[in-house]
Amino acid sequence: MSVPFPESDGDTPARLLAEAGTHDNAPALSVSQLSAAIKRTVEDGFARVRVRGELSGAKRAASGHFYGCLKDDNALIDIVMWKGQAARLAFRPEDGIEVIATGKLTTYPGRSKYQLVVESLEVAGEGALMLLFEKLKARLGAEGLFDQAKKRALPFLPRTIGVVTSPTGAVIRDILHRLADRCPSHVIVWPVLVQGEGAAAQVARAVRGFDSLAPGGPVPRPDLVIVARGGGSIEDLWAFNEEIVVRAIAECRIPTISAVGHETDVTLSDYAADVRAPTPTAAAEMAVPVRAELAAQLATWSGRMIGAASRHQSLASERLTALARHLPKREALYAPQRQRLDDAGDRLDRSQRHRLAVTSERLASRAAALRPSLLARAWDRDRARLEGLARLLASLDPRALLSRGYAMVRDRGGGLVTTAARARDAGHMRLQFADGEVSVAAEDAPPSPSPRPARKPPAAPPGKGQGELF
Repeated sequence: MSVPFPESDGDTPARLLAEAGTHDNAPALSVSQLSAAIKRTVEDGFARVRVRGELSGAKRAASGHFYGCLKDDNALIDIVMWKGQAARLAFRPEDGIEVIATGKLTTYPGRSKYQLVVESLEVAGEGALMLLFEKLKARLGAEGLFDQAKKRALPFLPRTIGVVTSPTGAVIRDILHRLADRCPSHVIVWPVLVQGEGAAAQVARAVRGFDSLAPGGPVPRPDLVIVARGGGSIEDLWAFNEEIVVRAIAECRIPTISAVGHETDVTLSDYAADVRAPTPTAAAEMAVPVRAELAAQLATWSGRMIGAASRHQSLASERLTALARHLPKREALYAPQRQRLDDAGDRLDRSQRHRLAVTSERLASRAAALRPSLLARAWDRDRARLEGLARLLASLDPRALLSRGYAMVRDRGGGLVTTAARARDAGHMRLQFADGEVSVAAEDAPPSPSPRPARKPPAAPPGKGQGELF
């Protein structure tokens, strides 16, 4: 399909090339110049606007920037919130929530679009806030954060109680006063903001801080944690609906009580905690029993225990008396044993006298065999044998040889030198005589030639007498 060229109107002929005439006061702009001009016009005319609409396509990029759209029944506008402002949001933006966005209008030349750069984002009214509450409740509930099966029982008498609240409000005074009235306990207060910017992060950090304390450390680990705040509007209490706070309470390993607002106020922290208290004062009452009631109960139990012990003792005494009537007399029990003892004593006496008589006879017979002559003969024989052994010992004593001109040779270590080779190796030696020792040194001398053996004399002729025998 061809498109016809426009025809000339007669006075102004159609031109192929663009030419700037003297009457033309609108020079051609580049696309970038036109886009920049539109951007300046839009930003100057809409430097600060507040727009109310329903969130759609809400998403947070990996960079931390937030993107989405605001829409109503007839129009839609893109919005962007940079990382710094998005990090300070008091709620998590979700689709379907009606909000009021404050910011400035600008253009995006890359796509010929305009968008709203949001500086602050607020929920538009309590109705929209309740819708956000229900959406967050449904999402966290689906994750199991509110399961009743995960709820833990509170300790009966906690030694240390951790309280997460404002240190200057009436809440902490009410809790401490009620604890002092009922049962004084050790209380650790973790001061936090309970509303406004940064409150949710502080509350979550306090709950996790108590949970991270080690048992037996310098700061006692609480047996119970109370998260408390006074009453207020849903906007004032919104910090306790933040996801970061709900997750911190649900993941806390210490039993927790949520005491936020008045009895009619409900927050997501109440669903996440192990126990919900209608007021902070009620939380203190749930935390500890009444000491006076405990003392009365202990007194009652003590009286019952003493009464039960007395009754048991009385019954046991009566039963023992009844049983004692059926026992035989002591004399009747001891008579057979005494008789057996007497019989055993008699037998023992007779046995000892018999054994003594037998031993006396054996001693008399042995004594008769011991005559003085036999003892003297055995004495002489043993003495002669002992004298012989003494003479043999004296003959074997090497010191006796020293008195006859012999000497013992020892090396420096005290060992005996018995050969000439060892004497040469030892070098210095000690000669021990009968009357003392002398140190000597060995001199190397060539060995002397061994003497020739003497000739044997010729055998003598046999004597006459011997020859006469043959």
